[in-house]
Amino acid sequence: MPTSVPGTSEFRQPGNARHARGFTLIELMVVVVIIGIAAAAVTIRAFPDRRKLLLQDAERLAQLFAVAQGEVRADGRRILWEADQEGYRFVRRPRVLTPSGALSTGTSASGWDAFGRDELLRPRAWSDGPVAVQADPPGPPVFTSEWIPPPLVVRLRSADAIVTIVRDEAGRYAVQ
Repeated sequence: MPTSVPGTSEFRQPGNARHARGFTLIELMVVVVIIGIAAAAVTIRAFPDRRKLLLQDAERLAQLFAVAQGEVRADGRRILWEADQEGYRFVRRPRVLTPSGALSTGTSASGWDAFGRDELLRPRAWSDGPVAVQADPPGPPVFTSEWIPPPLVVRLRSADAIVTIVRDEAGRYAVQ
C-alpha cells in the first residue's frame, strides 16, 4: 500500500475532503460588507436626516411665499400665513358680492378662505413632526400688493435643526 506524503498531488485535488472545508477570507469579507450595506440602508430609511427634512420644508415654504406674493399682486386681497407645530396654512378674506353687483376686495369680516382646493397654497403638515416657528417682525407674515415688501425672517426649529427663511428688500427669498 503506498503511503501518501503531505504536499503531494493527492492532498491538492479539488474533490478531496480536506481541501473543501470552510470559507476563504475573501468570501467572509464579502458577506460582512453586504450585511454592512444592508444595515446602513435600513438605518437611513428608519432614521431620516431631520435637518434635511426641515430644509426641504423651508425650501418649499420659500417657494410658496413667492407664490402667495404673486397671488396677492394678481388678486388684490392680502394673504396671511399661519403656522403652528403641526403645520401651516395660507388664508385670505373671501370675496363677497356688494349690492351693486361688483366684487369687493375681500373686506368682509365673515370667515377666511384657507385655499382648501388650491394645489399650491393648501394647508400642509410639516414633514417631520412638530416644528417651532418664529417670525421677525413678530406676528404672522402678511403678503400685500406692495412691490417693495419689508424684510422678513422666519425661523423653523425642529428637535435637531434650525433653518431660516429670509426675504430681502427686493422680495427675494433665501433659505439659510
